[in-house]
Amino acid sequence: MIGFFKPPPHRAAVPNAHIDTHYKRLRWQVYIGIFVGYAGYYLVRKNFSLAMPYLIEAGYSRTQLGFALSGVAIAYGLSKFIMGSVSDRSNARYFMATGLTMSALVMITMGLVPAATSSVGIMFALLLANGWFQGMGWPPCGRTMVHWFSCSERGTRMAFWNVAHNVGGGLVGPLAILAMAIFADWHAILYLHGFVALAIALFIWTTVRDTPQSQGLPPIEAYKNDYPKAFAYAEEHEHEFSARDIFLRYVLNNRLLWAIAIANAFVYLVRYGVLDWAPTYLGEVKGFSFTESGWAYAMYEWAGIPGTLLCGYLSDKVFGGRRAPASIIYLLLTLLCILVYWLNPPGNPAVDITMLIGIGFLIYGPVMLIGVHALDLVPKKAAGTAAGFTGLFGYVGGAVSANIVIGMLVDRAGWDAGFMLITAACVIAIALIAMTWNAEKHFLAGTEPGK
Repeated sequence: MIGFFKPPPHRAAVPNAHIDTHYKRLRWQVYIGIFVGYAGYYLVRKNFSLAMPYLIEAGYSRTQLGFALSGVAIAYGLSKFIMGSVSDRSNARYFMATGLTMSALVMITMGLVPAATSSVGIMFALLLANGWFQGMGWPPCGRTMVHWFSCSERGTRMAFWNVAHNVGGGLVGPLAILAMAIFADWHAILYLHGFVALAIALFIWTTVRDTPQSQGLPPIEAYKNDYPKAFAYAEEHEHEFSARDIFLRYVLNNRLLWAIAIANAFVYLVRYGVLDWAPTYLGEVKGFSFTESGWAYAMYEWAGIPGTLLCGYLSDKVFGGRRAPASIIYLLLTLLCILVYWLNPPGNPAVDITMLIGIGFLIYGPVMLIGVHALDLVPKKAAGTAAGFTGLFGYVGGAVSANIVIGMLVDRAGWDAGFMLITAACVIAIALIAMTWNAEKHFLAGTEPGK
């Protein structure tokens, strides 16, 4: 299997006269490939949440479904870290397409095989498998990004690419509504998304390419004459690192990477605490129908598109490549929207939808910037592992808490207890990111080793 994923050998060099044409064409090609591809991953990651109200009607409790749903977060966090290390030494094209194919097959199985949703244990096991394959999505995208785009353009490029999960996540609701309209069966929420994801996996295969060198082109740093400032760039950074070097030299002893990883756990608790429970909360407390909840879910995701782009612009152009200031501003505003969303009494759907749009607009900015920050802090051959490290905390810590702990709190103490946890997580995330304020400034100036 590892041999299948092995990076391709370098091709013969493209003649100098054709380098610019080839580079421009392939940069767009791989960028579109990882954008559409990562959107496809979200179609089969978040659709289970829209099936949860039907499973509650079938007799499952919120605690049981929160446990089942946590399988995705647990496996995804671990996989993003472990498979991130594998992806740093793999062909991004094969790696990403294979992960989405397997994830889609799991969702098709859950939708078409009655036994797949017959018990909490079976659902947990299948969602655990799905989460593992989902972990094969972000790392190859990070690897592709750092090989095809240089440091000075990466913040803005990553901001645009990052909205792929808003596009994919936003399509989950409308596609679920379409599935119900066509098949009149809630199981279609699972399998229709899977079949669409299979088509997108084929698109990944046809568009994504591994590195410029594999296509006979020079490294991106030489092409753009843009070299990292945060650490001394060297020719050795173009060679694949061993797993030991990646973990011990560039990841585990990096203090700033640890700080943003822990903050990421609380950011993800806020993100998924609101998103994953939105269809259930809006139906039970605010009186929304399935269709209304589905569109609200979509608007939450789509609102993240302009919010993420603005956040990337602020980070690059206003704050000079620093990530902490923009993240803190966004999280403070997120906290305000959460309080209004929570305390707004039933019967005011316009306020609920507006606040969901506001949360979606704001929360994805910090989510994106933590990922970019992780890429900034390591050489590009360690990018997948660094991204996986922050993802490990985000999913195993934050998303699992959003699934299990919030489900248990709501079952035992009501929705107010769940929102108290989400609010506290937002405050803690702000405090943790604030702790990196000065260290980040020195590190990115090249005056602080960050380790």
